[in-house]
Amino acid sequence: MGDDTTHRKSVNQSLAYIERHLTQSIGPDDVAREGRFSQRHFYRIFTSIIGTTAANYIRDRRLTKSAAELVHTNFGILDIALKYHFQSQEAFTRAFKKRYGVTPGHYRTYSKSLIKKEKMDMSRQTIPQGWSVTGNRVEDYEIALDKKEVHSGTASVKLHSVKVRAEGFATLMQMFSAERYLGKRVRLTAFVKAEDVKGWSGLWMRVDRKNGDLLQFDNMQNRPIQGTQDWKLYSVVLDVSEHSHAIAFGVLLSGEGKVWGDQFRFEEVDEKTPTTGQDSDDQMPIEPANLDFEYS
Repeated sequence: MGDDTTHRKSVNQSLAYIERHLTQSIGPDDVAREGRFSQRHFYRIFTSIIGTTAANYIRDRRLTKSAAELVHTNFGILDIALKYHFQSQEAFTRAFKKRYGVTPGHYRTYSKSLIKKEKMDMSRQTIPQGWSVTGNRVEDYEIALDKKEVHSGTASVKLHSVKVRAEGFATLMQMFSAERYLGKRVRLTAFVKAEDVKGWSGLWMRVDRKNGDLLQFDNMQNRPIQGTQDWKLYSVVLDVSEHSHAIAFGVLLSGEGKVWGDQFRFEEVDEKTPTTGQDSDDQMPIEPANLDFEYS
């Protein structure tokens, strides 16, 4: 149980190192050393948790940052390629086209024209398809797609307060059938970035019965995302019993600040992976206690 938590903490330390050095040379020893394991052992852990090798992850993060600079800056393509450690514009173009399907030049032209169109159409719906927004003070927050600050691909979701001393919370969420995961332990993971979060933020997941009663819940309130944090991988793990009907999940923000979410993923895990539910650390007593109230 402790190994999983230790490994994820180690990988997040390496992710923070990678983010700080995307425009610098990153050697395999550097990343493994940051993770505080031997190189061979660390890279096995990294791949199992992130789902790709460290080399692929670094390349993809550099391509993502490059794509953002193509759209939101006027730097030359060669300048951007060299900044993110591609040996030449040709090498950058090959890698970029493999990832995005178009050359950097075409990507820049198309994306900038799309942004102009979106600005002209102020009524354009920016809530991602398949998602919904809820909360007890939604009017204090704004939730929209962000194509500038992205972890992977071309967009992330951004939640930020639009009112000084924002109260309550707002969340971007989905709900789906629990049928696929009945009787299984499920882990929700996502990459989250935070900026000046004065309240708290977190991933959350809830498992419900058919009548709506709550079976399992965790919103990371006991391990909140606060302050300013670069992209890190966070997780919630819950058991989905045979009586479950629906699973709801999302990312929330309570109070002032900004958070971004990207790359949500569900996976089945074994019983060695500890759950994170709010009652997961509470053990039921073997027998009743203090029945005559003699102990205060």
